[in-house]
Amino acid sequence: MSENSEHDVQRAVAELEGRSTTASRLFDLRLIIGGLFVVYGVIVTIAGIDPSDASLDKSEGVNINLWTGIAMLLLGIFFLGWLKLRPTPPVEVEAETKTTEEEGA
Repeated sequence: MSENSEHDVQRAVAELEGRSTTASRLFDLRLIIGGLFVVYGVIVTIAGIDPSDASLDKSEGVNINLWTGIAMLLLGIFFLGWLKLRPTPPVEVEAETKTTEEEGA
């Protein structure tokens, strides 16, 4: 009976380790930062495609929305590429096994 319950415990531990790894990858800051920069970069780039004369006068002839949007897109793509090329390593949890010597000490 103890062998069956030990097997159940090991299966439960493996399942929890899998969930923990998935959660750590889901909340990786590179994903959040990269995603936000891509979304805002698209919005700012669209705003900069057809600038008004007033906004160009304010920025002394430079289409600042277009250039900032492109830079934000590139930064967001960099973060997402970094995440894809170097994913978060899985968390290794060492099982604490006690031998009879450790229990006696």
